[in-house]
Amino acid sequence: MSDVALNVLPVFALILLGWVLVRVGYLREELGEGLGEFVFRVAVPVLLFRTIAEADFAGGAPWRIWVAYFSGVAVTWTIAHFVATLGFKRDRRIGVLAGVSAAFANTVFIGLPLVSRVVGEDGLVAISVLLSVHLPTMMIAGTVLMERAERKEGVREPQSLSVLLLGIVRSLVRNPLVIGLFAGALFHAGGVPLVGPVKVMVDQVAAMAAPAALMSIGMALVRYKVGGNARIALAMTALKLLLLPGCVYVACRLLGLPPEWTAAMVLTASVPTGVNAWLLANHFGVGHALASSTITMTTALGVFTVSFWAWLLG
Repeated sequence: MSDVALNVLPVFALILLGWVLVRVGYLREELGEGLGEFVFRVAVPVLLFRTIAEADFAGGAPWRIWVAYFSGVAVTWTIAHFVATLGFKRDRRIGVLAGVSAAFANTVFIGLPLVSRVVGEDGLVAISVLLSVHLPTMMIAGTVLMERAERKEGVREPQSLSVLLLGIVRSLVRNPLVIGLFAGALFHAGGVPLVGPVKVMVDQVAAMAAPAALMSIGMALVRYKVGGNARIALAMTALKLLLLPGCVYVACRLLGLPPEWTAAMVLTASVPTGVNAWLLANHFGVGHALASSTITMTTALGVFTVSFWAWLLG
């Protein structure tokens, strides 16, 4: 347990520090937004670039990572949808948002630093492989399902699937994470080594990714509150922190993933809900309180559940 505390607690301590600095007024909330933009547009893309460029995929086939992780996502998302619509009697749109809140992990801002600290370089390779398809898959699924739910509820004119997907593709092509992964894949495929001053610069920028990401997510938490959806948000929190990593763990064992890759996938699945849940709610104008409450609850309780999963995998 001492090793777990040494690896997990600093991750959440940096999140707490970022929150406290803004909450007491020592730093402005706008600084957190700027730091988050730097992490998303510069530090993490460089980290992903370096990881893929120097990766050793001898541990197994990357497709098994995707199958293991997204099978857990599919189970959790489906159960969350039915809990919201049948258990809490909410409409289909809230059902979709419940699925996103329970299954969309904060892979970039918390997952990457956590896996880097607990698992190491092999774990970073695994989560980088996951990130190559995670954001496109989750955003396409969430957007398409929400459009379908709106048609069923009759609250908005339907948008053609081709126009919808074209907009998502355009957004992904400009996404810094996708660009970083693609550039790393080109270097890896071409066998181009990172050496000399370029290697030093890349390493220095990549080293900023983890602490800056954790501080920025803590600073951003000030804007998320626990609203009037506490009961349903608590249910989504339980699914996110317990069911999703549990399903991913079982899938990893069934597929025979190496221990380092299994640990990386389970820890990634165990982290709090990502801000993408709130962004989707904001885009479609529904479920802001549910997304906000789930983000806050999963972050507050995540230190305990993530510690449990880290201990189990140790």
